[in-house]
Amino acid sequence: MKKGIVFDIKRYSIHDGPGIRDTVFLKGCPLRCWWCHNPESQAFEPVVLYRPERCIGCGACESACPNQAIRLTQRGFVADPNLCTNCGVCVEVCPAEARELVGKKVTTQWVMEEIEKDVLFFDESRGGVTFSGGEPLSQPDFLEELLMECRRKDIHTAVDTSGYAPTEVITRIAPYVNLFLYDLKLMDEEKHQFYTGVSNQLILYNLQALSEGGASIWIRIPVIPGVNANPEELEAMSRFISTLRGVENVSLLPYHGTANHKYERLGMSYLLRDLKSPTKEEMEGFSRIFEAKNLEVKIGG
Repeated sequence: MKKGIVFDIKRYSIHDGPGIRDTVFLKGCPLRCWWCHNPESQAFEPVVLYRPERCIGCGACESACPNQAIRLTQRGFVADPNLCTNCGVCVEVCPAEARELVGKKVTTQWVMEEIEKDVLFFDESRGGVTFSGGEPLSQPDFLEELLMECRRKDIHTAVDTSGYAPTEVITRIAPYVNLFLYDLKLMDEEKHQFYTGVSNQLILYNLQALSEGGASIWIRIPVIPGVNANPEELEAMSRFISTLRGVENVSLLPYHGTANHKYERLGMSYLLRDLKSPTKEEMEGFSRIFEAKNLEVKIGG
């Protein structure tokens, strides 16, 4: 059995594919999107998350830290990111559970045992399992074995991906995937590089390869004011998507800033802290751009 790093399993999910699903979140992502809602997923190793509102000020974490990374500040007992190795010792000694180690190494068997607890719900709702992240394709061997096990047990599978992975990885796993939830962020390569840290050329190429290979695809577009929430960018996306086969629908996901607190708890800076969500009227206008290309569109989800 392969091993991989998982940081959460969300049960009874209804927004990550058809029916009632379990969403398994794999750790690690090569992108650094400014609007990332799961910053705890980015690192490929477990990370310590700190909730100052739970802290009772006992100082046990500071005393136990082998690297002397933790100091008392106005925000509580904060770890210096230059010294912290995310070893988890502070988590073990915290009596108030103010610190949490996000991510753990598990086997394929462990994940499958968790998934199989909900098979009845999958069967009744025509649901299944979605593998998300982070970027699940960044753990290709682990992901492939999980997909093969799900196929063996007749469990519907979806992979939620940015598409930023070697094409041979996508080609390798595609036979075991019932549905791809494929994120598109920007068509402009320079802007994509600026806002995510990587080029979009491989992402677009892989999406075309999946389309030509007969994959079932749902496109998901985060709509970010000041980034891609404009007619020009969305028109370019709609033109590209309309050339693809296998695209069953397009979801426009309006930006929201609910992840602010996660960045604070991880000691990370959030670059879009003051950004406001697009209005309902704006989202409806954006939706019409895709509908004009005869694409099935939904807002949210």
